[in-house]
Order: sequence, then C-alpha cells, then structure tokens
Amino acid sequence: MLLKDKNAIVTGGSQGIGTAISLELAKEGANICLTYRKHEKEAMEVKDQILAMGRKAVAVQCDIAAFSEAENVVKKALATFGRIDILVNNAGMNWDGVSWKMTEEQWDRVIEVNLKGYFNFTRHTAPLLKDQKYGKIINITSINGLRGKFGQSNYSASKAGIIGFTKALAKELGAFNVNVNAVAPGLIETPMLTQSEARDKIVDMAMAEIVLKRVGTPEDLANVVVFLASNKARHITGEVIKVDGGQYI
Repeated sequence: MLLKDKNAIVTGGSQGIGTAISLELAKEGANICLTYRKHEKEAMEVKDQILAMGRKAVAVQCDIAAFSEAENVVKKALATFGRIDILVNNAGMNWDGVSWKMTEEQWDRVIEVNLKGYFNFTRHTAPLLKDQKYGKIINITSINGLRGKFGQSNYSASKAGIIGFTKALAKELGAFNVNVNAVAPGLIETPMLTQSEARDKIVDMAMAEIVLKRVGTPEDLANVVVFLASNKARHITGEVIKVDGGQYI
C-alpha cells in the first residue's frame, strides 16, 4: 500500500470528488478525517466505508471559510491520529453570474470558501508538517482557474488564486520536505453535474473540447491525488496537474 499508516485530512469528503479521494486514500492505507458542511448522512456513510477497510476515520462538520472551525478540525484529527501527513483541500462551491450582474455576496462567498478556506486549513496544518519535516498538501483547483469561464469570474478567480497559493507554499515549505501540488479537473461527473437541469447542454459543450471524448469520473481525479500524496511523487512540487481528458488543450 502506498500510504500505509499515513493520516489525511480531506475537506468536503461527503460527496463527489471528496468522497472518491477519501476512499482511494483509505484503500492505500491512510486514515481519514473528512469534513462536511450539510451532508451529514453521506459523510457518515463514507466514514463507515473507511472503517470497514480497517482504517481509522472521523467526520467533522465544518464551514471551511471559518478560521476557527478549520482549526477545530485539525485539532480533532491530531487528537484522533496523533499526527497529520496529508492535507487535501477539496471543498468548494460555485455561485455563477456574469460580472455586470454579480452581487457582492456572490463574489465574497465564493472567494471565502474556495480560497480563504484553503488558507484556513493550510495555516493550521503547515506548522505541523514543517516541524515533522514531512508532509503532502494537494489543492484541488480547476482548468477554469487557468483559462477563465464565462459567467464564473468569482469561481475562476478563486481557482486561479489557489494555483498561485500552491506555488508560493511549495517555495515556503520545500526546505522542510513538504510537497505542495494542485490538481486541475475539467468536467467531472459529480452529483452537482448529474442533478443539474442543464447537464446535457454542459456535457455537449465540454465534449466538443475533450479530446478523449469521455467525461471524467471522481476516481480519475482521486488516483492522481493518491499519487501526489505518496512518496512516488517525492520530487514533484509546485505543479498543477490537469485531469481533463485534454479539455484544456
């Protein structure tokens, strides 16, 4: 197993990409602390699946945009596992609108969750990784942080910010044997997409760009996260790896 006895925090682990990441990390031997905001039932089901693998698991409710709540999660994980090795900043949101109609609330909330939320968890985890001289931080961004998307100026700005954040962290933490990388998905078949009334239109537009002619799955993304969390990626840091079937090309 690639991650035997490692301990990971995964934000937004109750559904979609976060669930797949939590389960794949656990399959490779990691104990998991996952966060959720609204989907308690789903979070507990994920926790139970991890426990059934023989790993330790805890699910903690948290608004990642709240600095103190992020701190409480890190303390809970540390108390449960005794050590933290891996942080996956995954939880996020979108609240779309063209820039000339977007409200201040739409802008602020997306930036608070998608960008400040990543800072909050990193701020409380990085000192631990630095002091133990080992750690992996993986930030989930988006290809739309690399290229922008119509109607998502707030989302694209937040995801672009994560890329800059990742590169700065890699420079700050590299001397302490801490790898920091980002994964940028294209269109992924998540519950948000599946339940969207515009799913078919969204898929058709994306398929015109995706050279592999398939929509990605959460597991496609999770497999890359597992690699980055393992020592097989020990000489990779500050990178943004696209998992998009060639959508960005």
